[in-house]
Amino acid sequence: MYVCLCKGITERQLKQAIAEGNTEFKQLKRELGVGSQCGKCIPVAMAILAEENAKTALYYEVA
Repeated sequence: MYVCLCKGITERQLKQAIAEGNTEFKQLKRELGVGSQCGKCIPVAMAILAEENAKTALYYEVA
């Protein structure tokens, strides 16, 4: 699924960047350019970021 149409960024690309350590929105913006043009993708990108960060936190909490 495309998250950012302006930059052609997919959900998979976002999740990969988050897995590589870009755990803050400003890092994703710098790394991929998400949210740097029209901004309509920011809510979806933030939701994906929160979901992925929650998964990581849960993993470390259980382990």
